[in-house]
Amino acid sequence: MTINPEPVYSGHVVEFTAVANEFCKYAEHAGEMKGHEILSIMQRLLPLLYLKASFLPVLEPVFDDGNEKFVTESDWYRIHDAIKSKLGSANDYLELQDENIAGEEGPLPASIAENLADIYQDLKNFVLLYQTGTNEVMNDAVWECRMNFESYWGIKLVNSLRAVHKFISSDQQIEEVKEKSPGKADNDHSDWFITKRQKEFRGDDE
Repeated sequence: MTINPEPVYSGHVVEFTAVANEFCKYAEHAGEMKGHEILSIMQRLLPLLYLKASFLPVLEPVFDDGNEKFVTESDWYRIHDAIKSKLGSANDYLELQDENIAGEEGPLPASIAENLADIYQDLKNFVLLYQTGTNEVMNDAVWECRMNFESYWGIKLVNSLRAVHKFISSDQQIEEVKEKSPGKADNDHSDWFITKRQKEFRGDDE
């Protein structure tokens, strides 16, 4: 299949790629920053990321087998754990229930670190695929990233921004939180966002 290379080199895609790369850079160095620095950066970066993602072109995929994935589960946990430890008491917040989830009532506990790690995984995979310079691979990277933005991590970004804004505006100080969340074993990855999403997307039975 021959594709028009222009969309993947458009200004909107190039600008989004630059912002996505910045997000990944900060996420990867979260362990070197203080919690309030992470919140301040995300307060400015998340709206820009949302804006640039909303301008990604609507493309059709070239390949049938899906894109290669570079970010591993251990990478996800490395990003998640670093952000969570730095955010401390600022990490957890209450999120309005998803109307698509039956049986859920009232606000649900949520995590900025989990949301940012989910976003990181998708963006890092996109950036690495886009850097290949192969039009077909770049096309499918843009296609999948826009699809995932609309269906998955866009709302996670918005919810995280709300939580970040609320904490910063409250003038609260971050308190270190060391205890682990109860009820979930360290090696239980059943709720890993990207794993579940890819199983649904590819129709895996396992």
